[in-house]
Amino acid sequence: MPLWKNGRFEADIYKLAGDEDTLPDGAVIVSLKRFLAEKDSLAARNAPVGVVLQPADDIELLADALPSLPLLALAFPKFGDGRSFSLARIARERYGFAGELRAVGDILFDRIAYMIRCGFDALDISNAPTIAALEAGKVPISHTRYQPTGGDGTKPDKLKPWRRLG
Repeated sequence: MPLWKNGRFEADIYKLAGDEDTLPDGAVIVSLKRFLAEKDSLAARNAPVGVVLQPADDIELLADALPSLPLLALAFPKFGDGRSFSLARIARERYGFAGELRAVGDILFDRIAYMIRCGFDALDISNAPTIAALEAGKVPISHTRYQPTGGDGTKPDKLKPWRRLG
């Protein structure tokens, strides 16, 4: 899948390894299950190791490892499943995750601005219309915010205090 990062498509240095796959050389992304089972051997690698979480995974199982993880990938298996938005906010705001936060999967163009607002740095996109829109130079922005994020400095609209303009 194309990796969109820093406002453009970039080469991805990470390879996704399945639970039964032999780990390739270089940077790798593993499942939460594999990370927890092989934590010590993965820590001994001389290459970056990221973890991919599925929407139903418990991020608290990674709480101790998050400060040292270079990458946390959050899966969006279906465009209608938004649980990974919550995982992103929890990773950034509750656990202070400072590494690359990557959305992976069926990402719709109109959700990209909200993903960035939730703390995502990179998008690994499988949705063809979204890829085409980004390749055409369309920029995903949103000027209206319906929910504050931690420390974003937005001020409430006087008529609708729940709505943020920015």
